[in-house]
Amino acid sequence: MAENGNEEERQSEPVNFRDNRKVDPETGKVRGAAADAGSGNPDPAAGETPAAGQGADADALAQAEEILNGAEVPAGESVAQGTTSQEAEELKNDLLRLQAEYVNYRKRVERDRAVAGEMAVIGVLNSLLPVLDDIDAARQHGDLADGPFAAIATKLDGVLKTYGLTRIEETGVEFDPNIHEALMQQPDAEVEVDSVSQILRLGYKSGDRVLRAAQVVVAVPAE
Repeated sequence: MAENGNEEERQSEPVNFRDNRKVDPETGKVRGAAADAGSGNPDPAAGETPAAGQGADADALAQAEEILNGAEVPAGESVAQGTTSQEAEELKNDLLRLQAEYVNYRKRVERDRAVAGEMAVIGVLNSLLPVLDDIDAARQHGDLADGPFAAIATKLDGVLKTYGLTRIEETGVEFDPNIHEALMQQPDAEVEVDSVSQILRLGYKSGDRVLRAAQVVVAVPAE
């Protein structure tokens, strides 16, 4: 009777079995660790049970990584890894100082370039002054009253004016030692101050720069 009772108890116990086939006969899909890991279920073929809380930790890490990857750090708060706020402030000051030095350098280069261009023009104009003296002498003698050379001389004067060349040729003005060179003095009862009465050789200016002072006769007040 005891044996019959044991047999009945064994028959009443549920029979558990594990399907170790790699292909699911119902779905036809391959069973594997990747599919089980993606679903969060343990691999039934491995026969191992995950530790308590392992799935929750994996989900938390995944969420934290997603938040960090999606977060945008403002440009003003983004500093190099491992630097402190004091070091970041020093780096910012160095950057501002470098930017100011670059701006000053660019201004200095532009100023030097403008000065170099101006000096080049002045050099060309100084080399042309003897030619201009010959043209003025020809005009005074009437050799350039008419004809093709007169037209060429007029064109040359127009071109030189575009580069800022002007003549110092006014008479009757007050003598200015900055632009006039006095070669002679003549008493004149009609003037109250030293004045230019005659131009012996024209002077030239380029802008505010005097290329050559005009040689003049100065009329001085008579005593």
